[in-house]
Amino acid sequence: MHDPYAFVQWFRNAAPYINAFRERTFVLAFGGECVADEEFAHLIHDIALLNSLGVKLILVHGARPQIEHALSQHHITPQTHNGIRITDSDALPYVKQSVGAVRMEIEALLTMGIANSPMAGAQLRVASGNFITAKPMGVREGIDHCHTGEVRRVDHEAIQQLLDQGWIVLLSPMGYSPTGEVFNLLAEDVAVSTCRALKADKLIYLTESSELVDEQGKLIRELGPTEAQQLIHCNESLTDETKRYLYDAATLCQDGLHRAHLIPRHVDGALIQELFTRDGIGTLISNDHFEGTRQAKIEDVGGIIELLEPLEQQGILVRRSRERLEQEISQFTVVERDGTIIGCAALYPYPEHHIAELACVAIHPEYRNSGRGDTLVNYITQQAKQQGLNTLFVLTTHTAHWFIERGFAETNIGKLPLEKQTLYNYQRKSKIFNKPLN
Repeated sequence: MHDPYAFVQWFRNAAPYINAFRERTFVLAFGGECVADEEFAHLIHDIALLNSLGVKLILVHGARPQIEHALSQHHITPQTHNGIRITDSDALPYVKQSVGAVRMEIEALLTMGIANSPMAGAQLRVASGNFITAKPMGVREGIDHCHTGEVRRVDHEAIQQLLDQGWIVLLSPMGYSPTGEVFNLLAEDVAVSTCRALKADKLIYLTESSELVDEQGKLIRELGPTEAQQLIHCNESLTDETKRYLYDAATLCQDGLHRAHLIPRHVDGALIQELFTRDGIGTLISNDHFEGTRQAKIEDVGGIIELLEPLEQQGILVRRSRERLEQEISQFTVVERDGTIIGCAALYPYPEHHIAELACVAIHPEYRNSGRGDTLVNYITQQAKQQGLNTLFVLTTHTAHWFIERGFAETNIGKLPLEKQTLYNYQRKSKIFNKPLN
């Protein structure tokens, strides 16, 4: 390892996710392009890792390029309508052949246990079968879709029994009718229906498209269901695949799914990066408030200490004991991101003087220069105004310019409340700044 300390820090930061994901049910969907990629074995290794950590996994695979290749070899022209394959009697044998071949390839890779490889000793158990009951899609807009179908029912009880026994369940885009007919299904339909039937904790799409970005080209890390639906209608550059995934994710989240993820599958290790780092590598769709600014609670003391201690050791902040922090926790505001405190600040009012001290402004190193400091100061400013205060002051030794850029002006000790003046540390020689709140 080039940087053992960085690895240790990453592993420690991943620990909460490892604990949170144990015994949770994830539906992971990927296309046939992913299976055909020479790097697909790396994804299999990551799937094995998730299984070893106690995640209950349902894999849903596609087979579009494999089907296209088989049809081309037999000189059959593919037929589609509104992006959906029309599976006639001529195409159906090659659809079944292609889907079966993909399924067996995945099963073989999941079974592989070569020494000195990530799969060594994995001993994964994989189950596939007739878990999906289907019905014909029928005639749509005058077009008979023949053997193309829709999911009618998912045998969730059988799947759940297998998951509880530690099996990985592999679902193909094929379904069967009670009369014995075989139907070609959309893999996305299988994934969404399975999420609903199993009440899964996550739906994860490995996308062929590149990462989802905004108008400035920045990665869109989080979306609420409503925002995702708005994006579908407002962003003309989105591919049909991305629109379909966003729609599925938004609809499921509105129906109670905890979280859905869109991850670019071309990035090696994208699945691990998305699940075991705070910011991930893809786009999260969730009803949860992933990040927010709020009043601190006693449970936040440990996270606040982690933020303040490095700054105290550098002499940037005055040291505060845990006991003092616990006593003053009601004065603190925090920025929480996915359960982790990444920013804090405190407001100490002197109501008789209509003034308050802004103190302990700290942002986690990974999130500095991202506007979160401004968010905190604005939040504290609003708190002060609501309390009828008209001035904020700060004492600082290292960050004078940061406060000047935000409207603070240097002043002298005589402008401080008398009780604060008596506590002023003349050895530390902090500079004093204030800001009117009118």
